[in-house]
Amino acid sequence: MVIKVLGPGCKNCTALTENTKAALRETGIDAEVVKVQDFKDIAAYGIMSTPGLVIDEKVVSYGKVLKPQEIAVLLKKAAQD
Repeated sequence: MVIKVLGPGCKNCTALTENTKAALRETGIDAEVVKVQDFKDIAAYGIMSTPGLVIDEKVVSYGKVLKPQEIAVLLKKAAQD
């Protein structure tokens, strides 16, 4: 599983990255977390507001900082698909 955090490196992007790592620890799911900071790459996902969260190339959230518990739900769902 590859998880991408889309954003220029702002406070919210950093918070989403940390919350994602916490959710991974919580669920025990093994995944690679990648930061995508290039605006051209971010725009390719079709989102207009950051931070964005992409799990296995599927945009699952953008424009808000999800809590670790919310991310855990998305991770478990993606692991089942």
